[in-house]
Amino acid sequence: MTKTQDILIVGGGLNGPVLALALAQAGHKVAVIDALPEQARAEEGFDGRGYALALASQRLMAAIGVWGRVADHAQPMLEIKVTDGHAGAGPSPFFLHFDHAEIEEGPMGYMVEDRHLRPALLAAMGETDGIDIINERRVVAQSTDHTGAVAVLDDGSELRGELLVGCDGRASGTAARAGIKRTGWDYGQTALVCAIEHELPHHGIAHQFFMPPGPLAILPLTGNRSSIVWSERTEQAKRINALPEADYLQVLRPRFGDFLGDIRLRGGRFTYPLNLTIANSFVGDRMALVGDAAHGMHPIAGQGLNAGLRDIGALAQVLTEARRRGEDIGFAPVLERYQQWRRFDTATLAMATDAFNKLFSNDNPALRLARDVGMGLVGSIPGLRRGFIREAAGLSGDLPLLLQGRQI
Repeated sequence: MTKTQDILIVGGGLNGPVLALALAQAGHKVAVIDALPEQARAEEGFDGRGYALALASQRLMAAIGVWGRVADHAQPMLEIKVTDGHAGAGPSPFFLHFDHAEIEEGPMGYMVEDRHLRPALLAAMGETDGIDIINERRVVAQSTDHTGAVAVLDDGSELRGELLVGCDGRASGTAARAGIKRTGWDYGQTALVCAIEHELPHHGIAHQFFMPPGPLAILPLTGNRSSIVWSERTEQAKRINALPEADYLQVLRPRFGDFLGDIRLRGGRFTYPLNLTIANSFVGDRMALVGDAAHGMHPIAGQGLNAGLRDIGALAQVLTEARRRGEDIGFAPVLERYQQWRRFDTATLAMATDAFNKLFSNDNPALRLARDVGMGLVGSIPGLRRGFIREAAGLSGDLPLLLQGRQI
């Protein structure tokens, strides 16, 4: 039996549900195919994972009706401090300090925990007409013809739509089945991710401390808690993550410092291998890629999810405007508009994060001097500093309507 929708979305993590809401609210009928059971997405147990949503991304969440569900659990990011140095030796005297007070729009972004965001997206999808959620099913085959795309599920059923969208991560099966190859490389680094509780308040300040093995991000959560994203060489990261909790903290403390008082772990510990991977094309025959399926980058600037949300804003706008003009939304020239809008921006961001990681993840004296002088220079020029603040807030470039907080 074949069910028919306008758009088939493969992947029910974060990007898939956000795209489904944006499209359904613009009048499209969509199906979201998720390999996990609904309960696994809906559970609200604390595990320490959080997301840095830029201000523009928060506006998108508000525009699709999700922000009101998580606003009470969101921590505004009011300042960002960027430093360079060695574990236990303190930061360099040269640093960057970005303050939201230098722009008019508000906080640069918000930290939202996974345990609040995922259930909010599920609840919003359940209350939105035009969204069919298919849980515990995998796409095992896909095909296209001149009228649409077909996804074959692992139970033998089929779904048909005018367009297939891959929101299925860096190892995207949607891209692979379409024959789209990827370009990228491994960083030899692994991110250690956890949440900590600390004695002193963070005052909404996010910290990025660059060390030779990799950066340490300290991102404020509600209360006296912070999310940690800590990059180390892969073999060292494996050894650290295998340590008992007390020993893990002993390794973290000299890197973290004592500016927030004593620290202790909250929730689980996770590791993620770090690499750069960009799809050679963001579109194919009646197919488009969004988020990590299109581009996976180093978390050094915390822009991975934000880049995916920009994809969503752009794709939803392109498809909706095409539909209103009477165009076939799976038509190649329509999809090329999406690719042209997003490919240069994401490639530039990926290369920038790659360059920053290479520049800072070393102990070369000449490079250390150059980057310290560079940080001092940027920090001393108000116009340049303000440009970096607006970039961190996601307010620069050709923003889709949803990221401006407007309806399509």
